[in-house]
Amino acid sequence: MNQTSNPAALDKLKLRIHALRAKTIANGCTEDEALSAAAKVAELLDRHDLSLSDVELRASPCERRVYETHRKKRIPLDDCIGAIARFCDCRVWREKNAAGESSYVFFGLGADIEVAHYLAELIDSAVRAELGRFKTSADYSRFRHQERHLANASFALGMVASIADRLLSIKASRDQVNESTGRGLVVLKTSVVDAELDKLDLKMRTQRSTSRMVSMTAYEAGGAAGASLAINPWLGESLGESQSRTAPKGR
Repeated sequence: MNQTSNPAALDKLKLRIHALRAKTIANGCTEDEALSAAAKVAELLDRHDLSLSDVELRASPCERRVYETHRKKRIPLDDCIGAIARFCDCRVWREKNAAGESSYVFFGLGADIEVAHYLAELIDSAVRAELGRFKTSADYSRFRHQERHLANASFALGMVASIADRLLSIKASRDQVNESTGRGLVVLKTSVVDAELDKLDLKMRTQRSTSRMVSMTAYEAGGAAGASLAINPWLGESLGESQSRTAPKGR
């Protein structure tokens, strides 16, 4: 029985994602392991989607999943949120609550938005952790006090830009594999999500990107930190097996 006609199977898949979320850095799981596990779930989702017929996919309901930033100002994740949504075949927009705090709203098939929310949580956490390490580095100590705010922002921007590029590269590889089956899976899922999104009749506007001054030293350090995160969706082991990781150089 497929996972659309068997809600319990989809619930089981979501439970796996929740179990991975529980393996946070605070519980001893590194950013590398957590992000790699998230990519593994994305691979499982691809298998799940390929197991469904076109009719079943079109009948799959779309849902919302909100990621709260608890911040009024921009956060580094802003520059990666679009790549996360594309990686997970869903849509995303930003909303503000009565207090002026921003949140990201993922919209798409149930399991896809679970992975999107998980990735947002893990990348946000990883950037904060890596920025903390950067602040203890010799490179950071060379910045004058009045330059450190720019250095912090530049490091975070470089890191999320690197992660976004890698997510999109992995997504392109996943799509190529899926297309080799002879089905336009991404096109079909996109049409389903867009049709449901149209029904919401949302009034959304695209925010124009603005140029920003950066410290190239800090930006490149952030890029190196982002590149060191192991986001590998083609792991052969199952979720129940342990994942050994080599510590990135320079940590």
